[in-house]
Amino acid sequence: MTTPRHRSRSARAITLIEVLVVVGVIALLLSLLLPSLASSRESARAAACLSNLRQLLIANDLYATDFGDAYAPGMPDRQANLTRWFGSRESPGARFSGSGGPLSGYLDAPGESGRGVRACPSFAPALTLLDAAGAGFERGGGGYGYNTAFVGAVRARAVSGEWALVTDRAGMPRARFIDPARTCGFADSALRDAASPAAAGVVEYSFLEPRFWPEFPGIRPDPSTHFRHGVRRGTTGTASVAWLDGHIAPERLTFSQASGFYPGDPRDAAIGWFGAADDNSLFDPD
Repeated sequence: MTTPRHRSRSARAITLIEVLVVVGVIALLLSLLLPSLASSRESARAAACLSNLRQLLIANDLYATDFGDAYAPGMPDRQANLTRWFGSRESPGARFSGSGGPLSGYLDAPGESGRGVRACPSFAPALTLLDAAGAGFERGGGGYGYNTAFVGAVRARAVSGEWALVTDRAGMPRARFIDPARTCGFADSALRDAASPAAAGVVEYSFLEPRFWPEFPGIRPDPSTHFRHGVRRGTTGTASVAWLDGHIAPERLTFSQASGFYPGDPRDAAIGWFGAADDNSLFDPD
């Protein structure tokens, strides 16, 4: 009887070279997938931001329906400086809460009293850093700015071109705007502050500044539109802008300039203005 030959090897061993090849393939796949995943996450954040802005527009329209067709004031009784469109505070120097503002009651869904403005997901980390450092005073605005200069106040245009303030206790009537589709209401907002504890050197700001002061044509404020979505190295991203006719769209930075009041260049923090014309046509009623 013949005895079967015993096999000395039952399986082929994996070599070190093969392990390194597999590791290399995995690393390559990760390098291809991670940017796509990051882009997908930012796209989701931008979509949530657009939804937040739509809610702000709806709230402002509901307010106007209840208050004689006039939009909500952005900073009623600015001398006292205790109220913003989104909330209020008990004393100057204190932080603003998300309640007590003209739009506060219109942002609370049934069963969600005190919800207030939902923060822009792309700006939420900066808000957290500012809050932890005791530097955030308008966190309740969610990282959004309101066109207070023209929508959130009543102004009259003088023959010489300036827009004189009539009252800050009411917003402009809806019927006053000739082209609501080309008049901004809310947008992503922040101010450049090189000393800010936030990683990007910004601080939250609840007003959307026009290209020129209404009362002083030709003199610029610091820009406050924050182009925070989809920022990549060497390029600026987009800002979500809500227009008075109800549509929301991403806009690109077209111009930026510092007034010198705040330290640093606003362009370094992706802050500036959108639109081709260097005037207030995308902000004012005319």
